[in-house]
Parts: sequence; structure tokens; C-alpha cells
Amino acid sequence: MSTLVPGIHHLTAVASDPQRNIDFYTGALGLRLVKLTVNFDDPSSYHLYYGDRSGSPGTLLTFFPHRGLPRGRTGAGQVTATALAVPASSLDFWRRRLDEFDVGHTDAGERFGETVVALEDPDGMPLELIGVEGLEADAENVFDGVVPAHSAVRRMHSVTMTVRSLDATSRLLTETLGMQASGAEGERTRYAMAQGGAGAMVDVRSGTDDPAGRRGAGIVHHVAWRTPDDESQITLRNDLASLAHNVTTVQERCYFRSIYFLEPGGVLFEIATDGPGMAIDESVEELGSALRLPPWFEGRREEIEKALPKVRLPGG
Repeated sequence: MSTLVPGIHHLTAVASDPQRNIDFYTGALGLRLVKLTVNFDDPSSYHLYYGDRSGSPGTLLTFFPHRGLPRGRTGAGQVTATALAVPASSLDFWRRRLDEFDVGHTDAGERFGETVVALEDPDGMPLELIGVEGLEADAENVFDGVVPAHSAVRRMHSVTMTVRSLDATSRLLTETLGMQASGAEGERTRYAMAQGGAGAMVDVRSGTDDPAGRRGAGIVHHVAWRTPDDESQITLRNDLASLAHNVTTVQERCYFRSIYFLEPGGVLFEIATDGPGMAIDESVEELGSALRLPPWFEGRREEIEKALPKVRLPGG
């Protein structure tokens, strides 16, 4: 497997009410708000980042919230489920916690030998908590907040994509991005990345009669794959361009650099560098405590702050 794409970097979805989004992900799920910024392409919207204590690549869930936005519909051509890895021993804790927060959930059985608890966020975005053996001891950078560290979400586990036909998507994942088909269950094929294990897997559902997805709140905008550095990113960009993928130029995202392209099944992919990281404009202790803007928007701070809805931050 290629080391150019060792795992998942982050996932970005669309939400409606920003306060409800913050309350759910920092409250019910106990993630840390690691960055309060704006959509770099549209500063009229927040960009909310959640993750572990330092916002490490592979732990990040991010959202563009737009108040009043109607719900979308998950379907073909989209990421249709987002899975988070938790210690296998913590699943009973999570069932009780979801009940406490009145979050509906179902036991979805086992997938590739791991237990899955399915739920939705307030916008109907499909989420999964997957119990992974051995994660209990993996707590070095866990956010020890409202959820005790021994039970807390560790990182992204995997994403599930739904596509009409597997062939072209499979070729991209394996031949270009260097992943490896590692198993199949029914209509689901799993692909593993170089890092291996939770945080380095993608499941592709194909051959279904699911209707096409529709954009809106609760829908994943894109999934981003990690790449170690700028050199690796340029190598991948050149490879994608040579295969006639309509890949963007490198976009400066301050905390990482990104390129974007549509995979053959219609899902928007991003390839993001691991660095420079969330602590480039605030200390790890201060992460998520105030609105951070990229340098090109600082001159418009007063205008941007006035237009954004007021939100109550965790601990505020």
C-alpha cells in the first residue's frame, strides 16, 4: 500500500443551526471544539472543527452550518455513514449516554467483526460508533472532557460511500490512492490505507437501488484523505491530473493545504496535508476558544463577526 495516503484526515458535512451542532458534538459525543473559524470560500458561514485534544489529523469532524437550511437526503454519490472509533469496552457506556441525551440509536450488529451502534446527529446525518478492541490503552491525546478519557471517541474509524458502480471507484482507490481491498460483506467492500486499522478504512457500498443523494443539512460535503507533506500532495495531484481527473490547484487552508476532485461515483474527495496543524494560530490549551480568521479576512473581522450568528462556546 502507498504511504502517500496513510489514513483519513477529516470529514466535512453541512449542518443547520450552529449552536445545536456545537451542543451535540461537544455535549452528547464529548468531542473538543478545536477550531472556530469561517468557511474560507464563504465567510458568511462558520466552519466548526471537532477532534481530539490537539485536533490531530484523523480525528477531525468539521461542519459548515447554515441556519434554516432544509435537510438533504443521503443516497448514491455520497458518503452515507460516518463512523467513529471507541473502545470496545465502552459501548454500554455509550448506549446509556445516548439515552441520557435522548439520542435515538440502534444496535446494528457486527461489521467485519466489530460491533456497530448507529445513530443520527440533530440534522439527520448518519453516524456510527464502532467498538474497537485495544483502544482502551490508546489515550495519549484523548480529550478528557465531559466524557471520561477511557470511554471517549478516539478518532475517525471509517466512512461508508454509496456508489452506483464499484469498478471505477475501486480502480481510483487502489491504483491511484494506493489502498487495498481488504474484505467484503454483502454489498459492502472495505479498502484499507497504509496506516491500517481504525482511521484508515473506507467502505464502498455498490450495486444498490438507493436513490441519488440530495444536498442539504445532514449531508457530507466531502471526505479528506491524509498525505504527509506538500511533496506527497503534489505527487498525488500530478498522478490525478495525468488520469484526467479534474483536480484543483493547491488551496491554502492555514491548518493544512488541500486539493479537491470528484471520484467516479460522485463523492467529493480532498487530499489534505498533515501540517501545519490546529495550533498554528492558538495554543493547544486555547483551541476553539475564539473566532480565528485566515490572514486575508482579518481586515474584515468586524463585518464578519457582525454577520455571523452568536454562539455559546463549551465552558462559556
